[in-house]
Amino acid sequence: MDTGTRRDLVPALIALTSVAAIGAALVSQHVFDMQPCPWCVLQRLIFAMIAVAALAAWMAQAAWLRSTALVLAVLLALSGMGAALWQHFVAASSSSCNLTLADKIIAQLGLDASLPEVFQPRASCADAAVDLFGVPYELWSLALYLLLGVAAVFGLRRTGR
Repeated sequence: MDTGTRRDLVPALIALTSVAAIGAALVSQHVFDMQPCPWCVLQRLIFAMIAVAALAAWMAQAAWLRSTALVLAVLLALSGMGAALWQHFVAASSSSCNLTLADKIIAQLGLDASLPEVFQPRASCADAAVDLFGVPYELWSLALYLLLGVAAVFGLRRTGR
């Protein structure tokens, strides 16, 4: 089976980009005091899951396993797009996002308690609605999820050769 570096580079870049997105969110939070809401935190989790799926694809020896991990990355990217759109169109105009789906997922997984500096929501959705270069932060996430999803599809197409 051919495991050329060109094919393996796509999942590695997906993982690296996902980790960089989490890094940017943490810098925004801890350096620029842009505190995250539950939907922001959920998107961090989705970026982390995409990174794990992409790393699994990158390390996989079997083509079917690589394909499965990349399909998972595509599905996660789609869920990230949904979360970003929900945050933009619904949650950002809400004064409270307590007990929303995002809040429940984070609490149920216990991530807010086990890794509070990364996964603890610290602002309401309305308070967390900020712009970066005139573009709402969640739309930057949406664009990155779209890019990651397209890259994963590209990786799938290369795996099928």
